[in-house]
Amino acid sequence: MEPDPRFTLANERTFLTWLSTSLALSAGGVAMAAVPDTAFEPWLRTTLAVILVVLSALAAGMAYPRWRNIQRALSAQAPLPPPALASVFGYGVATVAVLALVMILLAA
Repeated sequence: MEPDPRFTLANERTFLTWLSTSLALSAGGVAMAAVPDTAFEPWLRTTLAVILVVLSALAAGMAYPRWRNIQRALSAQAPLPPPALASVFGYGVATVAVLALVMILLAA
């Protein structure tokens, strides 16, 4: 049975949002890596850049499998799978924010 087109389109928008989030995280990681060594502690800057790029890769790599699993559940009228990476992104972005704060305070 085909799911309601509104749900299919909502699932597609969520997929595209994961991809745009991935691009934003990647851009943030590249920008952080491009900051001069004299501006912030190099190890902290590199750590932030790596975390952002890893989160970007996870978001992009998990976007399609998540879309596919939800589409299958919608077609089967089964419960939707839980957002497995929600905690990873929540804690990942929180870690980046705390490290960025430390970096800013050390530069002051």
